[in-house]
Amino acid sequence: MTRARTAGYRDGMQPATHQAEFRHARLVEVYDAQNTWGPDDDYFLARAAEGPGGRVLDLGCGTGRLTVALADAGHEVTGIDPAGASLDAARRRPGGEAVTWIHGTSADAPADAFDVALMTSHVAQFFVADDEWAGVLADLRKALVPGGFLVFDTRDPRDRGWEAWHAPDDRDPVTLSDGRVVQTWSEVTGERDGVVDFTLGYEMPEGDELTSTATLRFRAEDVVRRSVEAAGFAVEQVDGGWGREAVGEGAGELLVVARAV
Repeated sequence: MTRARTAGYRDGMQPATHQAEFRHARLVEVYDAQNTWGPDDDYFLARAAEGPGGRVLDLGCGTGRLTVALADAGHEVTGIDPAGASLDAARRRPGGEAVTWIHGTSADAPADAFDVALMTSHVAQFFVADDEWAGVLADLRKALVPGGFLVFDTRDPRDRGWEAWHAPDDRDPVTLSDGRVVQTWSEVTGERDGVVDFTLGYEMPEGDELTSTATLRFRAEDVVRRSVEAAGFAVEQVDGGWGREAVGEGAGELLVVARAV
């Protein structure tokens, strides 16, 4: 993560908005330019192909980069996201017409309708409270058929990846599709008991500055396993990296593959 700061608002800087990177149309454009296809997308695309059937739910689909690729690969895909600006961008993406898009949350997923459910881009970490996380897992269990696969990523807290996000004095240029450049930065603003607060900052080409705040929960592997199993899944694999390395030997990830029982 190479973004954000809040050490006071300078002239022209707007007050920080919670998760504005997903909800503000101008920042969604930056997000898309910043987050292009990578090894994580290859991982989830491959995992989806290993499921028991071709009906795939992408929960927290964002701007639809992977969602559309899943449809291109022949899956019957539904993308759900609560951020309207991100979902608007997903619908406009070439190939987006092949996806069923739902503006909503896990509670809006139809029951017994999917063979595979994915949560990518560390969506799982945005569910900070334990009861909220348990509710999402319960919704996904209802959405999957018996034997269906749940696959998601969450960062291993032992890797302490958030320490690399604290760079309020470093600017990272992001080039938009029309050639304009946005300067981005980041700052961690709080850390307690596995919960990390951070702010993303953007110096826009028009001269104004926008900020986006967020909070993520870093759950240890044993905590993740217990929560998934309590929701009615059997954990079949936990990888540590996008090349399916063992936990602790990959990219600081916990990549969970579980089966609905």
